This record gives sequence, structure tokens and C-alpha cells, in this order.
Amino acid sequence: MAGANLIYGAGMLELGITFDYAQMIMDNEMARMIKKVVGGISVSDETLAVDIVKQVGTAGNFITEDHTFNHMRTQSQSKIIDRKMRENWLDDGGKDFTERAYAEAISILENYKPDPLPEKVILELRRIVEETEQEYEVKK
Repeated sequence: MAGANLIYGAGMLELGITFDYAQMIMDNEMARMIKKVVGGISVSDETLAVDIVKQVGTAGNFITEDHTFNHMRTQSQSKIIDRKMRENWLDDGGKDFTERAYAEAISILENYKPDPLPEKVILELRRIVEETEQEYEVKK
């Protein structure tokens, strides 16, 4: 079933009476993270990096390791959730999850340019609308 992975209610507030773009951004972020977890985490010699852990040690620095660089983008990459240290977060304005979600929603609304629909699709949509208007005697 194609839509089986759909999470119902993204962006909805007040039992669906109200829709909020920032809430949709936040819900999407959480759904994406859930999807990542449900998809499972690869456990192998490569992903566990036991040799690197032994080499670097428990108090070592993993950030400079090639292995870390090669695998860092395979984990959760949040665009909206800020995981910076508090001092850095405050230096960057200290915006919380909701504030960043509103900024992202506004950016999308102001800047997103969808690809145009193919002419064939536009004509079919127009045909469906006109057929429905006739069926329900909608006056233009």
C-alpha cells in the first residue's frame, strides 16, 4: 500500500480544527527521525568501529577520525532541532524549536518554486473540475 507510511495529522492543532505551518515543519522533523529509527540502525564491524574505539580510547577525540567523517551523515541530520552547546546556541540567537520551525515555514512559503505540472496533468485536472461543477451545478 503506497500511503501506508503516512502519518496522519501533520500540522494539525486543536483536533484538526487549526492548521499551522510551523507545526507541520516540527511534525515532519519528528516523523523523519522516527522513520530513521524504525528503519533500523546498521550494526556491523564498519559501523561499530570497534578498532577505532580501541585505538582512540574512551577519553579520545573521534571527530578527527576519517571513520567519523565518512559516517557522520548517516545518522540523524536535523535541520530544525538545534543540538549545539548552550553557549553556541545562545550566541546564535537562542531560537527554540518553534521559532526555527516558523522561520523555516516562512522561508518555504516565500522561496519555494515548485516544478510546473505537465500540460497533460493540468488538462486532466481542469476536466475533473469542470465535470464536478456540472454535476453539482456550480455557477461560475
